[in-house]
Amino acid sequence: MESGGGSGNKTTGGLAGFFGAGGAGYSHADLAGVPLTGMNPLSPYLNVDPRYLIQDTDEFILPTGANKTRGRFELAFFTIGGCCMTGAAFGAMNGLRLGLKETQNMSWSKPRNVQILNMVTRQGALWANTLGSLALLYSAFGVIIEKTRGAEDDLNTIAAGTMTGMLYKCTGGLRGVARGGLAGLTLTSLYALYNNWEHMKGSLLQQSL
Repeated sequence: MESGGGSGNKTTGGLAGFFGAGGAGYSHADLAGVPLTGMNPLSPYLNVDPRYLIQDTDEFILPTGANKTRGRFELAFFTIGGCCMTGAAFGAMNGLRLGLKETQNMSWSKPRNVQILNMVTRQGALWANTLGSLALLYSAFGVIIEKTRGAEDDLNTIAAGTMTGMLYKCTGGLRGVARGGLAGLTLTSLYALYNNWEHMKGSLLQQSL
């Protein structure tokens, strides 16, 4: 009888340990001296340690040598396409404004509609070509400077913008080159300042404290 009861307890204990029942093979005396510091409690709904449910690693596996952020070459296509679409939209609105202004003395008829439509398409193509060319030059200079320096920071942005303005206005002589470079330097400096504004504000706040 005692042997049967012992075998039954062993079976029950083995099954309980297999299905994760707590304290199957340990008594309160055995667990009295075990420190519980640093141990997370088990979930009351799932018999799983919550630490195993926390993912500290990245969600995606990157190829060997790949960066977590996209470089200038990857962003070049987005930049050029976005500038072309922005220029087309702005040019279309500007063309509509100019067309309505130039044909305000005309009655609403087919010739007026055609003239307004021509103005919209002409201005849209002009602005799309202008901004697209600037984006192409800026992206090309940015990629070249990044590969040359071997680093990616705001200095590449400012240098690429300055060189883009200088090259775009190179047909206007030295004065045009200087104006274009100054315009590119100003715009890219403001862009870099905007991107680092939170970091700079936090640094200034720490210094003041």
